[in-house]
Amino acid sequence: MEGERGSEKRFVFYAIFGFVGLILLIRLFIMQVLEDKYQESAEANAIQKQTVYPDRGLIFDRNGKLIVYNEPVYDLMVIPREARLPDTMAFCKLFGISKQEFIEKIKAIRAVAPEGVFFSQLSKVDFAKVQEKLSDFPGFYVSRRTVRVYTSEAMANALGYIAEISPEELKKDSTQYYRPGDYIGKSGIEASYEYYLRGEKGIKYQLKNRFNQVVGSYQDGKLDKPAIAGENLISSVDIELQKYGEMLMQNKTGAIVAIEPKTGEILTLITSPSYNPNLLVGAEFKKNYASISRNPDLLLFNRATQSAYPPGSTFKTIQALIGLQNGVLNDTLQLPCNWSLVKCHPHPYWTTPQTSIQYSCNPFYYQAFRRIVHQKGESFEALQEGYKQWREQVLKFGFGRKLGVDIADEGSGSIPQVERFNKIYKNNWNFSNIYSLSIGQGEMGVTLLQMANLACIIANKGYYYTPHLVKSIGKSGKPLPQYQVKHSIGIDEKYFEPIIKGMNGAFKAGTVGPMAQVVNLYAGDICAKTGTVQNPHGEDHSTFIAFAPCDNPQIAIAVYVENAGFGGIWAATIASLMMQKYLKDTTRVKIQPWQVGRIESTEKMVIEKVFNRRELMRLDSIRKAEKRKQDSIKAILRKKEQEEEIYDDNQLNPQ
Repeated sequence: MEGERGSEKRFVFYAIFGFVGLILLIRLFIMQVLEDKYQESAEANAIQKQTVYPDRGLIFDRNGKLIVYNEPVYDLMVIPREARLPDTMAFCKLFGISKQEFIEKIKAIRAVAPEGVFFSQLSKVDFAKVQEKLSDFPGFYVSRRTVRVYTSEAMANALGYIAEISPEELKKDSTQYYRPGDYIGKSGIEASYEYYLRGEKGIKYQLKNRFNQVVGSYQDGKLDKPAIAGENLISSVDIELQKYGEMLMQNKTGAIVAIEPKTGEILTLITSPSYNPNLLVGAEFKKNYASISRNPDLLLFNRATQSAYPPGSTFKTIQALIGLQNGVLNDTLQLPCNWSLVKCHPHPYWTTPQTSIQYSCNPFYYQAFRRIVHQKGESFEALQEGYKQWREQVLKFGFGRKLGVDIADEGSGSIPQVERFNKIYKNNWNFSNIYSLSIGQGEMGVTLLQMANLACIIANKGYYYTPHLVKSIGKSGKPLPQYQVKHSIGIDEKYFEPIIKGMNGAFKAGTVGPMAQVVNLYAGDICAKTGTVQNPHGEDHSTFIAFAPCDNPQIAIAVYVENAGFGGIWAATIASLMMQKYLKDTTRVKIQPWQVGRIESTEKMVIEKVFNRRELMRLDSIRKAEKRKQDSIKAILRKKEQEEEIYDDNQLNPQ
């Protein structure tokens, strides 16, 4: 009995001991786990996680001059899960919005991200309102951002602009870096180098009291992550040359591209007309963008990289090089200037590849092109094969395809394929259907960037580097790798000699107008080719390519002025002044006594051309008015005749 009682006592003792131990374990669990979680929850309500936006990288020109910098602005951010306002109407009244707008904004942000921009780029007045009342609006905080400031109105289309990211762009963001309300490069350098310019966002944790007031950093900022500013870019552009070129292109439509041949670095990229880049910044962005985008002069359209222009006679340089490489031409071959083939202008009757460039002989290139495309024979099949080979050679010069310049929306131009002619002419075409391509007209279209690159190829005697606008990124001091690759076009160096001599001859005593020759550069230092592009819709276009100095090229340039007439006058003069500015750092001209007569005769020709155009328009207006008058009289007579016929019918057939 006593043993049994002892066992019972031990059992009761162990049971009590186990029960107490269990209670202690439960208490310990509550203290160490649940209460920690409660503490975490309490802290979560008091801690606010804020995104810190980095400063965007600065942009400098090739000489270290600041082109683009930043200015601070402030956005009102919201964390939807924390936005429990005691008085929503007070918030709405403060910012002049309805309660429905408030709800829709919160829903839109909550649907895509844990936080977002509620109001961007607050005005100074609104910013002051927010600072005073922010403690009344839990879930809201002010974030510092930066907007772009442009030091001048130059280079707008090349630089591009930044704006709020669109829903479509957010969907394409596989990295999930961006949030609604973030800014992103939309065009130009700002878009192409977005990854380098944007920097890295930071994170800041702040403690708030029960009145929604910031009382300090959480854990003394140990968990904070600082924002990293974007990388600075050194542009290849000479901003002073850019400004000068834009001044020369005022009140004109067209473009200028200048490149350093040895590197492919773009010295100027000008499109005219353009816009003031500072208009696409700040709170007025949407209003200004709407105005600029609706402008009939297409201010956002980059004519330097997107327009597909016929190259005109500048294309003769390519025809000559292909003909020499293929063996259908040689240095001493002379061809007649036969106007029965295609019209031309007065110059020596017989020309070689060199002098045909100097005098820009159209019949020479009619015959040269025919030799090129018929080098495999006279049959239709041989013509097609010859044309295909010619086209492949032209593509190597960078025509008919994108060069790969470092700004978005580059055009490719077009060099028509055989299939196009087969479709148009139902597999029954011949040289007479394509001869206009021989002089850079017809179905061909190229960008001015491609034409400037052609000048680089000739200057380099057979190679080029892909044109680019950024000389170096950040501390690397280098451009992107693809802009350091040399591209050969498959033409032997020796064939460039007669072309270069012909281009130098064109400037000294050929098709270049005297107004272009008054620059303070020795004429022997400039190699050039003019182009006058026929325009069925109005005045001809003026185009020009050149490089200088001839023996050590430092600048290659292409100019295109729409509806300006002869290329040797307008485009050539602008290009010559640009080269002088770059090489001599002067814009002064020096007229020699022997040039006065030529300049006066040229000016007279220009005036007469303008006058004749106006006179023709006046006569055409009179002719049209006379025709309308005659048509009106004829209509009255017809009506009278019809009325008489009805009267006669009624007389013959009385009711």
